[in-house]
Amino acid sequence: MHVTPLAWGLTIVVIVALLAFDYFFHVRHAHVPTLREAAIWSSIYVGLALLFGVVVLICGGVTMGAEYFAGYVTEKALSVDNLFVFLIIMSSFRVPREDQQKVLLFGIVFSIFARTAFIFLGAALINSFAWVFYIFGLILLITAGNMLRPETEESHSADNFIIRIAKKFMHTTEHYDGDKLFTIENGKRAMTPMLLVMVAIGGTDILFALDSIPAIFGLTQNVFIVFTATVFSLMGLRQLYFLLDGLLDRLIYLSFGLAAILGFIGVKLILHALHENNLPFVNDGEPVDVVEVSTALSLSVIIGVLIVTVIASLTSQKGRAQAAIAGARHHAANYVDLDYTADADERERIYSKLVKEEQQLKSLDPKFKKMVREETALLDLIKRAHADHDAFLNR
Repeated sequence: MHVTPLAWGLTIVVIVALLAFDYFFHVRHAHVPTLREAAIWSSIYVGLALLFGVVVLICGGVTMGAEYFAGYVTEKALSVDNLFVFLIIMSSFRVPREDQQKVLLFGIVFSIFARTAFIFLGAALINSFAWVFYIFGLILLITAGNMLRPETEESHSADNFIIRIAKKFMHTTEHYDGDKLFTIENGKRAMTPMLLVMVAIGGTDILFALDSIPAIFGLTQNVFIVFTATVFSLMGLRQLYFLLDGLLDRLIYLSFGLAAILGFIGVKLILHALHENNLPFVNDGEPVDVVEVSTALSLSVIIGVLIVTVIASLTSQKGRAQAAIAGARHHAANYVDLDYTADADERERIYSKLVKEEQQLKSLDPKFKKMVREETALLDLIKRAHADHDAFLNR
């Protein structure tokens, strides 16, 4: 189906309006979103994405609608995985809880611009060179393999090359000044950590685009569908971050599910490349008669894998243990960090979560309690958090 300039224009206007609304009504004034606020707005953005999909289904037909939903679900799943990295980066920079919304919104806007550029570049390459599908397929297979390798927080350290260069050539301060990017320290203009964390988020967004754009091109080559599915998957990511706080650590098998999905799409891309083959050293430059994977099958596999992954993660006893350990470490570290928040209610919320996670650690099966006993640094951190809380109450 040909998408008219009017449809493109209306879509872009809606996206810009949603981003402007998000900034002026939610992000401009620093605050910590409540769980209710995050849940409501996450539901609204998901609902808008689904409503748009229905419009595509009605106006563009079943195939176009199925391609949109397959792309949206895949990109949404990848964006949830990206939240893990955002959490690590913001923890590394000790971003105050009240200002994390602005960092996330910046990341979303940067992602939209970066991925739009990659989308049109990818579309141009595909239209000119059919063999690009081989490269996209190989990228996804390599990415799927990398996802199966265990990762540590150090592998996503915020102290990357760009940050080191910035610190070397520009005067930086160790402290935040609200949400300002620059401040005055000792009479000199200095760069705040807020600018550095935005640079780190932007850098990781570019790396994410290198995975996500080939993935969605494996499901559809319709540029309008690729663009809208990608953008709508990013909309609401800020609210989702606060909604899934504490649940992210529980999804221990998400990387395996995403690896399976990317591997599946990678194979689909290579099969499509063989079907459209014009490389002279492959089958004498003639197309290869291979099976092509339908959009309906792709959508079924993607949804099926995600359902199995989430259920397996949430019902796993090992996952429960790992989530409790990671959550206790995260909330204990935030509590002892006096720069984490200036909101007394937020500090109490974090402490309550820490106490709840301690109870979960104590209720674990004996075979998993060994994991807790081996975390000596964590136990010391929890003791320090309790001591700080007692001091806070006795002020």
